[in-house]
Amino acid sequence: MEIQIAVAKVNKYAVSESGDTLEVIERPTGGLSVVLADGQTSGRGAKAVSMMVVRKVISLIAEGVRDGAAARAASDALFTERAGKVTCTLNIASVDLHSKTIVLTRNNPATVFICRDEVIEAHTEESISLGTSRNVRPIITELTIESGLTIVIFSDGISHAGERRGTPMDVRHTLRSVLEDQDPSPQELADALLAQAVRLDDNRPADDISVLVLRVSARAGDEVRRMAVRLPINA
Repeated sequence: MEIQIAVAKVNKYAVSESGDTLEVIERPTGGLSVVLADGQTSGRGAKAVSMMVVRKVISLIAEGVRDGAAARAASDALFTERAGKVTCTLNIASVDLHSKTIVLTRNNPATVFICRDEVIEAHTEESISLGTSRNVRPIITELTIESGLTIVIFSDGISHAGERRGTPMDVRHTLRSVLEDQDPSPQELADALLAQAVRLDDNRPADDISVLVLRVSARAGDEVRRMAVRLPINA
């Protein structure tokens, strides 16, 4: 088997800096973690918050701290620094080769979708953003690594897409239509979700949007690990 990870991100319309931050880090016991944080509101202030949270989380994971404890520590740090007046959502998706599992850690009201073939599960358990108090706990889901598993995580720019025109995005329907019509790569799936959200916002995203897709598939190829990044730059 092999793990494929894809990300698609876009800024809020007319805002030069995204409040979403995403980083990938190798785990000390094998595997890797993807950390996505969305700071409250948008722009430079939100970016500073999300970067602070992500840095805290990845530094602790690199030291061998468990994901849930890292999330709680980041929440405590944000609460202390901003006196509970600023919040930040957080998702951690970890491929843990030591336990042979995928661990999902969520402090984000946005739904996480887990797909197995034609079955799409929506994880909607109540989840509280970081920084609201000293008693914030993450929702943790642990899954066995198995071929055909697809996990879809996103910031609230997807959840709120289309709301201002009265046509909110149906993420499950969009997922099903893409998965049924073809066998999309993780990048194609992430791109399709982001594109639909942008269309519903009349090509003017009402919020920063980030989509993360993680898939376990049958291995095809060599032992080389690869990562590709595309960053558009406006001259």
